[in-house]
Amino acid sequence: MEMERPGVVGRVPLTRKEGTMLRMQRRTLALLGAAVVVASVAAFASSSVNAAAQRGAGGSLTIADVAPFTGVDAALGPTYLVACDAAANAINKAGGVLGNQLNCKSVDTRGDPADAVPAVRQLYAGTSNLALVIGLTSDEAAAVVPIVNSNKTVAFGMTGQAEFDHIHFPYFYRLVPADLAESYAMVAIAHFRQHDKRVALAFGNDIGSQTFVGPAVAAVKKAGMKLVANETLDLKATTFRTEAAKIIAGHPDVILTEALGPAEAAFLSEVKQQNGGKAIPVIGTSATISPDWYKSVSAAVGASALASGFLADNLVVDTTGPAYKAFKTALYAEKGKVGSSGSFSTYLTAPGAVHLYDGINLAALAMVAAKSSNGSVYRSYLSKVANGKVTVHSFAQGLAALKKGQTIAYVGPGGPTKFNNYNESNGIFQIDAYSPTGQVNVVGNIPNQWMSAVR
Repeated sequence: MEMERPGVVGRVPLTRKEGTMLRMQRRTLALLGAAVVVASVAAFASSSVNAAAQRGAGGSLTIADVAPFTGVDAALGPTYLVACDAAANAINKAGGVLGNQLNCKSVDTRGDPADAVPAVRQLYAGTSNLALVIGLTSDEAAAVVPIVNSNKTVAFGMTGQAEFDHIHFPYFYRLVPADLAESYAMVAIAHFRQHDKRVALAFGNDIGSQTFVGPAVAAVKKAGMKLVANETLDLKATTFRTEAAKIIAGHPDVILTEALGPAEAAFLSEVKQQNGGKAIPVIGTSATISPDWYKSVSAAVGASALASGFLADNLVVDTTGPAYKAFKTALYAEKGKVGSSGSFSTYLTAPGAVHLYDGINLAALAMVAAKSSNGSVYRSYLSKVANGKVTVHSFAQGLAALKKGQTIAYVGPGGPTKFNNYNESNGIFQIDAYSPTGQVNVVGNIPNQWMSAVR
């Protein structure tokens, strides 16, 4: 996820299913229109942005958080903004990038491609010092990435959509695995850790959540478990009596789920109520590791019930080394400045916070190494600052090493970064649980052989 234009397939052969997904992607872009016709306008905007981004020291550089801040997935944007502010402020305290201070700007996509495209066009029209884009969830990435790529802006996205595994956008990078890998991880937890036999699926009707369903269905079958229910949850609904009844009728051992916003709380509350007051165990995606998700769901089903019957897959976070110490210090400096609910400490393992923090540090160090904040210049340095000889765990350490003429390998709380030919860097999955107070506890890792058995 090597093609310069969207819709052109790389050299990796596609399966029939992947081909179908690609055709769906093409139709989405065609319907939106703006993602295609914007290229000529974007090229002009790109030249002005890139020129401004190199005007010299003493100025500022903007990092745009392009994500939902309103709508059903409204919790995603603020999580990414916390990471952006934490990284940017730590970088600024260390002297900034090429003498420029970093600032973070929110761009609300409302979780809808139709709203995301004009919002991003406005971003380019009104921002002369744009150096980096972060966010880009599955809600809007398919429509927005072509625009960002045509502007030659480096972007770190949080989407796991499968089409980005086979269509390469040179300026688009992912620090999270594809959604199908998360689906395998969820099924692996159910099969190998909990020895569940009967599985129900309950995923939201948004683009990002629905991408988990197909791979999960296939993995359940591969593992020899029985799929007893597969319900789609309308994220705008307020009651889920019918869906809950169908889930309960299947007598599942576990529910695999992702439904962001208030829908998950309403659904699981209904399940518990119709199940005689007894909650059914749940395995969530990494997106359920969120203070907002925990607060709403724990209030609906009870903190003790959630803590005793909940697990989630997540990418491994190093919580013991110097990288984590620097990350925690930077993150907690933002406590009280954001409108999050629930335990602030949840951000310390939330994938959007951890990996975007790493991405921002990588980008800033690449700019310093390249002596340019122009995406078309510093993009090639991203791998260089991740794979050098001297290991560093913060921007300040990396900056000091670069000033000495050393090659560096930035290793943040998300671990080492190794980009493949599709600009993906995937780590090892861990298993997370909540305590009754909302603290996130790591209860184990997911071995590769577990993943291979259900893939």
